[in-house]
Amino acid sequence: MIEIVETGPFNTVQDLGRPGYRDIGVSAGGAMDPFAVRIGNILVGNDEDAAAIEVQTFPFKLLFDVHTVFAVTGADGQLVLDGRELLAWCTHVAEAGQVLELKQPPTLARAYIAIGGGLDVPVLMGSRSTALRGGFGGNAGRPLINGDRIEIGSTLDELPLPANGIAVVAPAVALGDVFPAPIDGALPVRAIAAGEQELFVSDGDAFWSQIWHISSRSDRTGYRLSGEPIKPTKTIEMRSHGVVPGVIQVPPQGEPIIQMSDANTAGGYPKIAGVIECDLWRLGQARVGSRLRFVRSTHAEARAVEQAVARYVEDVQRTSQMVKRALRAMA
Repeated sequence: MIEIVETGPFNTVQDLGRPGYRDIGVSAGGAMDPFAVRIGNILVGNDEDAAAIEVQTFPFKLLFDVHTVFAVTGADGQLVLDGRELLAWCTHVAEAGQVLELKQPPTLARAYIAIGGGLDVPVLMGSRSTALRGGFGGNAGRPLINGDRIEIGSTLDELPLPANGIAVVAPAVALGDVFPAPIDGALPVRAIAAGEQELFVSDGDAFWSQIWHISSRSDRTGYRLSGEPIKPTKTIEMRSHGVVPGVIQVPPQGEPIIQMSDANTAGGYPKIAGVIECDLWRLGQARVGSRLRFVRSTHAEARAVEQAVARYVEDVQRTSQMVKRALRAMA
């Protein structure tokens, strides 16, 4: 079991979400950076979709009641165990009574704590994720609060870890040739033009050419962008249509909204573009106020990025298995 010692608002239990229920108005939800959850779970020996803690307000502290294997991913540093600094993207062992503290990461927005055995909260609609708007899932359907105690599932692998744990190179570094670095401080976000793009004519070009800022009105449902408004050439009545994470809609005020993990299940604003799925985790790690620029992409490029990500995940799995086999041989 773990106990939450200190937490800010909106820190929750999340996994990879509950797809398949949008037709009844239930968002897929799940982690804002699913890539980090997958890698963290692999490192500690869980299934990739095991429940973890998503931390987006800092500082955050938890107390381990038992001997536990854990990994912190997503964050770019600032984690300590009983005052001792630890590496992110690496497995560690905590003993009963030790306290893990996550301080504000230097540049990124969210950190994920994966624990061997996963977090043993109820499964609802195939997922343990917290649905904040619905008030269900996760830990009683709400953000974590001081004093919460959460059970840990049965550990899949009891083997001891190497002295320095098992570490991986963070995806942003390992896949530096796949995920372009910010240009003049603006994060490049690849997107594919969507169904109603032709309504914007010259303003459509402005959508691609200008720098947008993530507004303070952003949350897990959607990122509202601030910049020079773009507007369609004429006002049209549109029926509500299904939307998914990554869809970029333009409301009448002209400032786009990117649907995120807790995306609405339907909406009637015109769609100008859609962020490719493998770039969504980068948005999930972008802070309020961050600058971004949309880059025109293609289905072929999106598929190539997806394949590169799959190879990285397979390499992490293979490396982890090799280490475990070596430990078994020495046991």
